[in-house]
Amino acid sequence: MIRTYKYRLYPSAAQEKNLLLILDVARHFYNMCVADRKWSYQLEQRSVSKTEQLRTVKRYKATFPQAEQVHSHVLQVVAADVDKAFAAFFRRIKAGETPGFPRFKGRGWFDSFGFKEYGNGFRLDGRRLKLFGIGRIPVRWHRPIPENAKIKTVRILHKGGGWYACFACEMPKANPLDTTGKVIGIDVGITALITTSDGDKVDNPKYYRAGQKKLRTLQRKLSRAKRGSNNRRKALSAVQRQQEHVANQRADFLHKLTYALVQEYDGVAVEDLSIRNMVRNKHLSKSILDSGWGLFKEQLMYKAESAGREIVFVNPAYTSKTCSNCGAIFEGLTLADRWVQCACGLSLDRDHNAATNILRKVGWDTSMNNNVVPLSLPDGKGKGKRRSEAARL
Repeated sequence: MIRTYKYRLYPSAAQEKNLLLILDVARHFYNMCVADRKWSYQLEQRSVSKTEQLRTVKRYKATFPQAEQVHSHVLQVVAADVDKAFAAFFRRIKAGETPGFPRFKGRGWFDSFGFKEYGNGFRLDGRRLKLFGIGRIPVRWHRPIPENAKIKTVRILHKGGGWYACFACEMPKANPLDTTGKVIGIDVGITALITTSDGDKVDNPKYYRAGQKKLRTLQRKLSRAKRGSNNRRKALSAVQRQQEHVANQRADFLHKLTYALVQEYDGVAVEDLSIRNMVRNKHLSKSILDSGWGLFKEQLMYKAESAGREIVFVNPAYTSKTCSNCGAIFEGLTLADRWVQCACGLSLDRDHNAATNILRKVGWDTSMNNNVVPLSLPDGKGKGKRRSEAARL
């Protein structure tokens, strides 16, 4: 099992200059590989393989003085990335999708480079990361890499004006958590991010809408700055940092939420929504994307896999319009109706009713859920304390 651990880097001014140089060399080599494949096919009807482009690394380093201090593995990883891009392009063509031809990367559109073997180009030196051609870079170790993890590769990422190291680690097979005997159904929404079949609700923090006023101000400043100027570069960096901050808030909240669900329940049934189609609704698209349903699904899947839990995705058809008590269909129910009542005596919150139907569609035994203690779920209102620079290093 492969897990990736991401940490913030704090390079010096000289180290950042060298990092940007390596990033620029890698970008130019990426564009050269894309051009080689494109023109070889258009002019000679010949396909260039990954092996052929790997052979050009040595010639590239010998031709361009800027590439001398760049480790060969960095350029080999670039060649592998180009091969993946073209493989995905042809896969989309065969699947009948609308393909996007691999693009040439301009400045600002190429944000990472990697090393493919621990100890060859990169290694950990105490609490710092030592990179070929860069030196020892301070790392913010906000959590330790597990002792039983074997570091395989690293990718250096430049994002939002900051630098990050993403360590891909090979993990031994995880031991499953102890069973609790409890299962749950979940209905996702906009006002309440999730509603469970036990009646618990988790409010949607709406981080994007909360930070939209500040983002709007920063974007106005960016639009007024002269193109190519230092002020525009600084304004762009400020916009990127704000957007990254919102994304980090959302990811952190969903990590805590999915962790609590996996720890508490043996089985989780979630409605399988077609998010790509739903965001076509211009009235709801911003709220749906701000909720992070796709990220919630992704995190829940990989955490459940490592914990030995079961995740089932249920067809959401008629889960809201069906009475969870007698199975009758509610006629004329609209999105504005948040409470449902049935002739059988059921009077229930719409989302709670849907979550109950989702759980019943799976057919799990719910006898252990009778005396369930309300689940302790995050409310999305917590704020982390700012750490000192000394603590970061």
